[in-house]
Amino acid sequence: MESTRRQSKKRDAIREILLASYDHPSVEEIYRRLKPDIPDLSLGTVYRNLALFREEGKAMSVATVAGQERFDGRTHPHAHFICEKCGRVDDVDAVLPETLVTGEMPGEVRSWALTFYGICRCCAADDNKNNKEKI
Repeated sequence: MESTRRQSKKRDAIREILLASYDHPSVEEIYRRLKPDIPDLSLGTVYRNLALFREEGKAMSVATVAGQERFDGRTHPHAHFICEKCGRVDDVDAVLPETLVTGEMPGEVRSWALTFYGICRCCAADDNKNNKEKI
């Protein structure tokens, strides 16, 4: 569903942040990044525009990490990896077997989400370094 709302500088800036960010920012992170350039931006404006983008299919909620909902402006089918240690959220362009996506379903599949949880490479490397220092 395409919005018939008028274009706005704030809405465009929020959308640009979503598309340019690969760290899946929270509402608060988007607000902090834009506030220096848009002094009259409110947190409510960011919330409302993210809700609008979700409704229009231009953004999706990935997960809630450390109490903050994280967003993705790339809405093509892809999975996510969430680090259980630092909270980092990464895109995973996984190829799923067609039978998993189109197999016997009790209804019509309109969307899907796949999220992997584990320890990211950076945290794993830090853990290995710390373990070696203890020896």
